[in-house]
Parts: sequence; structure tokens; C-alpha cells
Amino acid sequence: MFWTVFIMVSCIKTLYIPSYKSTDFEVHRNWLAITSSLPYTKWYTENTSEWTLDYPPYFAWFEFLLSRIAFYFDPNMLKVDNLNYSSWLTILFQRLSVIVTDLVFALGVKSCADHLSPILGRTAEKHILSRPHTLILLLLSNTGLFLVDHIHFQYNGFLSGILLLSIGALAQDNFMLASVWFSVLLNLKHIYLYIAPAYGIYLLRSYCFLSSKDGRILWNTFSLFRLVSLAIAVVANVAIAFGPFIHAGQLAQVISRLFPFKRGLCHAYWAPNFWAVYNMADKVLVVAGKYLGLLDPPSGVASMTGGLVQDISHTVLPNISPLATAVITLLSMLPALVKLWLSPHSVTHFLRCLVLCAWSSFLFGWHVHEKAVLLIILPLALLALVSKQEAKYYILTSIPGHFSLFPLLYGAVELPSKLFFHLSHSLLATNILTTTSFCWWEKLYLSLSIPVFLWSEVLHSTTGLDSRLPFLPLLLYSLYAAGGIISTYLRFYRNFLLS
Repeated sequence: MFWTVFIMVSCIKTLYIPSYKSTDFEVHRNWLAITSSLPYTKWYTENTSEWTLDYPPYFAWFEFLLSRIAFYFDPNMLKVDNLNYSSWLTILFQRLSVIVTDLVFALGVKSCADHLSPILGRTAEKHILSRPHTLILLLLSNTGLFLVDHIHFQYNGFLSGILLLSIGALAQDNFMLASVWFSVLLNLKHIYLYIAPAYGIYLLRSYCFLSSKDGRILWNTFSLFRLVSLAIAVVANVAIAFGPFIHAGQLAQVISRLFPFKRGLCHAYWAPNFWAVYNMADKVLVVAGKYLGLLDPPSGVASMTGGLVQDISHTVLPNISPLATAVITLLSMLPALVKLWLSPHSVTHFLRCLVLCAWSSFLFGWHVHEKAVLLIILPLALLALVSKQEAKYYILTSIPGHFSLFPLLYGAVELPSKLFFHLSHSLLATNILTTTSFCWWEKLYLSLSIPVFLWSEVLHSTTGLDSRLPFLPLLLYSLYAAGGIISTYLRFYRNFLLS
């Protein structure tokens, strides 16, 4: 079944080769050109295009390897000054590169299906499918990966596959292989620092210490050899990735590209997180303050809904700094990390903590991209096999999470595709997973996506408000999805701490 599903899904992906592509298509074409045409010492200084290289070195080398093949499709795509170049052969190559590298995602799914599903506890799926087959269908049919990778254009499937390979290794108690895979992943895309605390605690507690029968830590069993082995696996990858740039005296330049704190609290399109609600609350307070005469009209001007990547200045609520988001994020992770420390040798608890670390970072992090919701949804699919409650949490998170990605594909031509993929995966998940019953307000919340969709995709433009309030559809999508994602986060967190 696995290869049949993978091949069928891959065939569907090929249908979207000529579809809409975002600026990320030009971003990656430019990175192909940079890594192909210039010595590595200029990769992180080249700025002919506004889309400068801002991923870690392993991903730069990944682009370099792709460029060796791209040359045989169209060498003109590899010219740094050939901005916005998109010949048919360039489109074909870049689309195929995503489809082919999705094989890594497929192998990660297979590893988890083979080794993880038997140890996650009691089954939660209906009897029509086995646990491995349920997991295969949930992951390979993920709506977010279809929309973001194969229409919008990115390589999230490839990166997520490496994460799943690491989790699959942990399911086999192969801690060293898991740490190697994860350190490789960090040097491919640093957004996975979101979940690094869960890995650090689990590897330290479950690999470097033994426990008594009642789960208490045996301090005298600490293995320095195992700790050093883990450190070598991580440091070796970091040294290989960053060593050449350190030798060239460019470490500070690389770091400045990886962590551009000047970009502002929120991304151009507000991710459906806490800061979207915070920004909206500030706007509401400004309007209320002006209405009650507590604020002068000029003080109510704040540019945070223009859809631009910029610093956000709040009017009533305190302004938020990068340090503040880092502290809030770490504090929100702390109870989950303590719980994981007290629950060693449990891959299930590790996955719950990993999801919560990703979730906390998504909700409270600095300049979070809307696409980062996939870091929550994909590992949460693994937990959908554990219990009926977690199966419901998966549905309550994946539906608004995937729905929040709709504004990425804003053209009328893409409307049927994103609706089809979203409804297909939602219906599939609700039919192959057994959940606890949905209460009335959960049903109401899910049904509210219909008016949000109709207004944002149809009525907003037909009423003529698209010229006066162009940001309104993005705002509605973000706030709607934020409500479900935040509430489910709190419920999931509570259940984990009480489990």
C-alpha cells in the first residue's frame, strides 16, 4: 500500500508543475545561481537580488548539488543577474526537484509507520485500516505540503522527511542515529530549533541516565561516554556546516542572515498565533480609546496591517522585542520539558513534548511564518494514533491550520485546488480516525470557516472593499485560525501535564 499511495500522490503533484508559483520560486532559483556561480565565501554576502541566502550551510550545499543537475535543463537559470528568470525548463526542473526530494519524506513516513505505530499505545483508528496504513494516509495526503511545496513552492516535505527519519530512529532506540539526523536537519533549516529543547531533554534523560522501576532517575548511572557521543554527533555536523565560513571569517555574516531580527514581530501575513490576537487587541483598544476620547486621533495611527514585513509599533499595548518573545516562548515550553524529564523512555511523551515546543514557538515566537504550522500538524499526526482525544486534537488543529494557508494561494485559478485538497484531507482524517465526540462549540467553530472562506474569497472583492481594506481577508483567516490553534494548544497542554 505504501508505494501505491506514494506513486499516486506523486502523480497528482506533477499535474501542478505549470501552476501558480510564489516569490519563493525565485528565491530558490536565485540560491541555485548563487551557489553554482560563486565561491562559498560569497554565498552569504551576495545581494544582487533581494532574496538573499538565509538558510544554514547544509541547505546551501543542497542547492549547490541541485544546481549541478539544473545546468542540464537550462544553464541560464544559474546566472546571478538573471533575476526573475522562469523559462519552462526552469519551472520543470524546480518543480521536479521538489517532487523527487519528497522521496525523503516518503522514507521518513515509512520509517515511522514501520517502527513507531506499534509502540504508541492503544489504537485510535477505525478497523478498516491498520495503524501503519492510517499513518501513511494521514502524512502522505497532508494538505499543507501540497499547497506550500507543490503550488506555492518550498522543500518542506524533504525537510520533514529527515525529522520523521529521526523520530523513526528514536522508536528503535537508536539514539545516536536520531541525533545525527536531527543535527543534519538543524543545519538544513534552523526553524527546527523550535523543537531542539525536546530533543535535548529526551536524549539526555533517556540515553545518558538509567531509571528505577518506578521511573526515578538513577544519578549514579550517568554515562559520560554517551553524552560525549551525542555531543560529537552534533558538533561534527555544526563543524562541517559552519567550519568553512568560520575559516573565512564570515560566521557573524552567516548568523546575521539566519536571524534577521529587524524584520519585525510578525510576517507579512500574520501567522495565526498569539501575536495576531495581540495586534488585533491593540487595534480594538485604539478604536475604543478614540471613541471614548481617551486617545487623540493621531495617536491611533499604527502601521501593522499593511501586509508588509516591518517593525510593528503598538499604540496602547506594550511593544514586543525579540528578547521578550524568546523569554515567553521558553517559559511556555518549560512545563512540558519538566514533564518529559520526569517521563523517560517514552517516545509518546517525547512526541507530545516535541509538538508542544513547536506549538509554543509558533504561538509566541518572533517573525513566525504561517507555514510553520506544519511543524505542529505533521508530528501531531503521529499522536493521532494514540488516543481518541489526540485524534480529535489533530483534526481541530489540522483543519484551521491548513485553512490558514489559503491566502498563500490568492488567485482565482488556485481556489478549486486548495479547497479540494483541504476538504479531501479533512474528510479522510475524520473517516479513518476514531475521535471523541465533538461538542457543540467545536462544531460551531469548524462551521464558521465557511463564512470566513466565502467572504475572503468571493464577497470581499465583489463588495468593492478590496481597495479600501485589502488586508481584511488575511486578518479574518489569521484570527479565525488563531482561535482554534490557541484553544487546542491549551487543551492539549493540559492533557499532557495531567497524563
